[in-house]
Amino acid sequence: MPKRLFTVFVCVLALSLSSFATSKKPAKKAASSGPLPDKAYLQKIWDGWSTLDPSKVAEFYAQGQHVFFDIAPVKYDSWDAYDKGVRNVLAGYKSARFDVNDDAQIHGAGECAWGTATLKSDMTQKSGKRELATFRWTVVFEKQDGKWLIVHEHVSVPSQ
Repeated sequence: MPKRLFTVFVCVLALSLSSFATSKKPAKKAASSGPLPDKAYLQKIWDGWSTLDPSKVAEFYAQGQHVFFDIAPVKYDSWDAYDKGVRNVLAGYKSARFDVNDDAQIHGAGECAWGTATLKSDMTQKSGKRELATFRWTVVFEKQDGKWLIVHEHVSVPSQ
């Protein structure tokens, strides 16, 4: 019996040591091809939203079935739905200004990038009521045909 136990011990030890030899190193993140979106690109998107005309930002959004979370009415399942729905919300405003704050961060992984930022918002309703707020923005980009397009975003306001 001791000989059999010794043999089993040697086999277990050999298998254990072989697993160290074949263990893989963590995969490196794929470098993105070309420069990532930067704060200026993010501001350009929000300058488009400041016009209160979704057609001015359509070029930044991927077409097709993508989820976009906004303050109202909460969720859109495609750019077409977002465009149509947000027009109804923005129709109640006569002006808007959105500024991307200095906390903006962009992270890349291959043909995708994600970013976070807070935004300063200054909107005036058609009734004249002014609304000042800070928005939170999380955005996911995918590089399509050489351009960084938004495939998912989440815009929210901290609860009061």
